[in-house]
Amino acid sequence: MCSYNCDGFGFSGSLFYSPAGRHTPGETIAIHGWGPAHEGQFVRQVEYTHNVVGLMNDRQVTIVETTFDGRLELQNRDGLLDYFSLMRLALQRSASAREAIKCMAELVEEYGYNSSGESITVCDPDEAWIMEIIGKGPGRKGAVWVALRIPDDCISAHANLSRIRQFPQEKRKAKNGERIAISSHSFKHINSPELECIYAYDVITFAREKGFFSGRNEVFSFRDAYCPIDFENVRYADARVWSFFRHHNDDMDQYLPYINGEFDRCDHLPLWIKPKEKLSLRDIQQDMRDHFEGTPLDMTADMSAGPFGMPIRPLPMHFRDSAGNDYFRERPIATQQSGFTMTCQMRSWLPDEVGGVTWFNCDDADMVAYVPLYCCITQVPDPFRPENNPHNEFSFESAFWMNNWVANMVYPRYSMMIGDLRQAQRELEDYYFADQDSVEAAVTKMTPADRRDYLNKKSIAYAERMMNRWDRLAKYLIVKYNDQVVRKVDDNGNFQRWGYDTPGYDQQFINAFPAATGDRYRLKTVIERRER
Repeated sequence: MCSYNCDGFGFSGSLFYSPAGRHTPGETIAIHGWGPAHEGQFVRQVEYTHNVVGLMNDRQVTIVETTFDGRLELQNRDGLLDYFSLMRLALQRSASAREAIKCMAELVEEYGYNSSGESITVCDPDEAWIMEIIGKGPGRKGAVWVALRIPDDCISAHANLSRIRQFPQEKRKAKNGERIAISSHSFKHINSPELECIYAYDVITFAREKGFFSGRNEVFSFRDAYCPIDFENVRYADARVWSFFRHHNDDMDQYLPYINGEFDRCDHLPLWIKPKEKLSLRDIQQDMRDHFEGTPLDMTADMSAGPFGMPIRPLPMHFRDSAGNDYFRERPIATQQSGFTMTCQMRSWLPDEVGGVTWFNCDDADMVAYVPLYCCITQVPDPFRPENNPHNEFSFESAFWMNNWVANMVYPRYSMMIGDLRQAQRELEDYYFADQDSVEAAVTKMTPADRRDYLNKKSIAYAERMMNRWDRLAKYLIVKYNDQVVRKVDDNGNFQRWGYDTPGYDQQFINAFPAATGDRYRLKTVIERRER
C-alpha cells in the first residue's frame, strides 16, 4: 500500500491516463513536462508500454513522490526530464518496482534531469522502495540517487524533506543470509532477492567533488550532503512524517526535540518503523486526513483555529505582527490546496486487473471520499477527466470543483459542519469497501477482456455515485447552516418546519476573548450595573 497527496496550488486535480500499446522501431515520444521549455523534444519509445491510470500501471507498479528541493544549485534546467515525466515513463515501461528504478536511473543518465530534489516511492505487489534523486547542476546531464527497499514488516513516509541518510554500500554477493547493495555501474544483480539497496555509482564521489562531504564512505549521508536540514524544513516536512508514524507506534514522542529544532538532542527520524499492528487501507486513508490532532502540534486546539476549530491555515507560511515579531503556521498532512489525493493497494494474490486499485479523488484528503479505480481501466470516469476539471472555471461535472464547493462551505465553520461531511464520507467509503468482495469474486471467473469491461463500468459507477452524493451534501449544507444558525432535523434527518439552534463559538475561542478584547464584550452583572 502507498499514499499520496498532491498538495500544491495550481493543480485542478484530474486523472492521468496512458493506454497500453506496441510500438515500431525508431518511434519516439514527445516530452511536454511542466511547460513549453522542452516542446519539440523527444525520447526513444520502447517496444511495449503498459496501461497507466493515475500513478499505477496494469502490472500494479505504483510511483508517487514529494519534492525536497535540497541544494538548488544542482538543478539543471537543460536536462530533458522533470520528475513527473520520469515517473510516467517508468510506469509505461516497467513490470516491477526494481525495473522502474533501473528505468528512471537510465533515463536521466541518457536524457538529463531538470527537477530539484525528489523523494520517490516505488511499489509493486511484492515490494516497496524509497528512491531519492537530485541533479548535478548546469552542464551535468545525469543525477545522483539512492534507492532502499523498505522491510516487509515496516512502514515509511516522506513529506518534502530528504529521508535517506546512511545506506548499505557495494556488496554483490550475499553471505550467510546478509543483504546486498549494488551501484549503477551494473544492474545485473538487480533481481537478486537479497538486494536491499541500489545507488548511483558516483553518489559519494560527486558529493566530495562539490565539497558537500569529506568523511569516510561508510558514514556518508545522502540527506546531509544534498539536503541539509534546518528548523523550517523539518517542521514543515518531517513533522508530518512524525505524525503519521505516531498513529502506529507509541515511541515517537522521543523525536519531539527534532521536530522542535533541537538538533543537538536529536537530528533525524527513522527512515522506517515497525508498526504496533498491521495497517489496513482505511488506516492509511485516515492518516492522510491528519492535522496533528492529539499531538502538541494539534491545529484545532488553540485560538489560531478560529471560532470553529478550523484545522487549516491560510498562506503564507510566515507572518508578522505589528510589533515586528515573526511567526509560522503548522503544515499538516491534509491541506486545503491539494489538487488530488490517492491511496493505492497492490495485491499479488489477485489478478492484476483487480489486484491494483487506486482509491482516488480530487482536493483535500480530509474533505473527500476515496473512490476505487482499477488499474486495468481504459476509460477515465468523466468527473476525473482533465477536460472536465478546468482550473479557472467552476463546473458541476468536475470532481475537483464539486469537492471544493463542499469543502469551502465547511472550512469556516469546521467543528459545526464536519460531522455532516463525515457521515457522507463514511457512507460512500463503507459502500465501496463492502462491494469489493463481490467484485473480486466476479472477476476471477472472467477473461481479461471481460474483466476490463466490467471494471471500467464499476469505476464509472463509483465515480458517479460520489458526484451524486456530494451534490446532495452541498445542497443539504447550505440549507442546514444558512445564515449562521443550524436548522433542526428530525430523527430521520429531515428538516423540521420550524426551529433552529445557535451553537455559537468553540469554547477555546471564547476562552481566548479576555486576552484579546479585554472588557469590551464582557456582559456586566446586575450588581455591577447598579454600582455603576
